[in-house]
Amino acid sequence: MPEADEDSDADGAEDMPLSMRLSIADTLTLGNATCGFMAVYFTTTGILIPHLTGSEETGMARHSAATAVILMLMAAIFDLFDGLVARKLRSSPMGAELDNLSDLISFGLAPAYFVLVYGMVADDAHQRVSALAAIVVLLAVVLRLARFSCVTLKDGMFQGMPSPFGALTVVSIVLLELPFVPTLLAIIGVAWLMVSRVEYPKPRGILAVAMLSWIVGAMGLLAAWAFDAPGGQLLLQTGCALQVVLGAVIPLFATARRVNTFRDNRREARAAQHP
Repeated sequence: MPEADEDSDADGAEDMPLSMRLSIADTLTLGNATCGFMAVYFTTTGILIPHLTGSEETGMARHSAATAVILMLMAAIFDLFDGLVARKLRSSPMGAELDNLSDLISFGLAPAYFVLVYGMVADDAHQRVSALAAIVVLLAVVLRLARFSCVTLKDGMFQGMPSPFGALTVVSIVLLELPFVPTLLAIIGVAWLMVSRVEYPKPRGILAVAMLSWIVGAMGLLAAWAFDAPGGQLLLQTGCALQVVLGAVIPLFATARRVNTFRDNRREARAAQHP
């Protein structure tokens, strides 16, 4: 009887539609979604609820903020590896849809919620304006992911700032603890970059290794800050500033390259017309 049951289970697995089978890449994608949801959880329980209940435990808020951001960083790692694994092995027919939905949670909802809570707990913030900025971030990611599903681009390039990079840049801006107006303008600027036509290279090869190293280093900075290590605050501020600078510099280089390409094409066209 047990052998018959095993054979029946095997036949059921074989009869299962391909669209319902999860691959290894899909499992990594679900890890991405889980990290995004847990980032929202820690932002709520460790930052928002203590603020609403009048708790003065700043250490818990710092630990929870660091945990939430580390979870977003882990989501970015899952997002990086699910693409690599899908290219090396395979992805189920659900892979692309799962990836978009998971990215929406981890790099849309989680950072937007982080901005919203910042507007509620920061001394100089305006809650309603922060809520508007959070909506802008969320909608930018929604539009970016929808466009990514519909538009075919040349291989090796993204159009607009990738949502993981955008989410980490938004969170870095908040952690810098700048005055409210510069913080708000910078967040809206990142949202605009995510829906812009600026081209960003896909993280492959050396670039993927560099991105992974950057994420692991950022986790170390957050851990040092969370546990109040000597110089942890300075290290965190430095890491966040570098992330924001990188987010601003890449579009400038991409735009300059596009302008130079346009000029070269015009010169070639003129040379062809006047031999």
